[in-house]
Amino acid sequence: MDPLAPLQRLIDESSDPDNPTARAVADLFGSVRRIAVIGLSRDPAKAARRVPSYLSAKGYDVVPVNPNADRLLGQPARATLDEVTQPVDLVVIFRPSAEAGRHVEAAAGRKERPAIWLQEGITAPAEVAAARAQGRFVVQDLCSYRAHRALPVAP
Repeated sequence: MDPLAPLQRLIDESSDPDNPTARAVADLFGSVRRIAVIGLSRDPAKAARRVPSYLSAKGYDVVPVNPNADRLLGQPARATLDEVTQPVDLVVIFRPSAEAGRHVEAAAGRKERPAIWLQEGITAPAEVAAARAQGRFVVQDLCSYRAHRALPVAP
């Protein structure tokens, strides 16, 4: 059995048939070090807090982006992605689909060209298509926690 089959099943269940392959997602998680999380929640019961907490516990440097918080996960929170001055490898978006497009555009506009990840249930079809047309790695409507947990050996 292909060790990436469980991850590919998750990807296939998302609403976006153009999401990257399981191999590409596994490679991404293996190369990412710093993750900016737009919408990281102050509420520990919400997925927008549990998922970034999990990623932080797995060794990723998580940069919180939340205009309503001073510090989250032991890090200073930034009000916007533009306030994140250090380079990031991945931008994870926990905002409603109606707001997600502007965050995809902001992430796609960063000079370090981070990968962009819209969590499960979140889509921005036009902005994702534009970012992909620019050669950006974009995932939408997929839980990064579930995807990471599906890796054969989590990096």
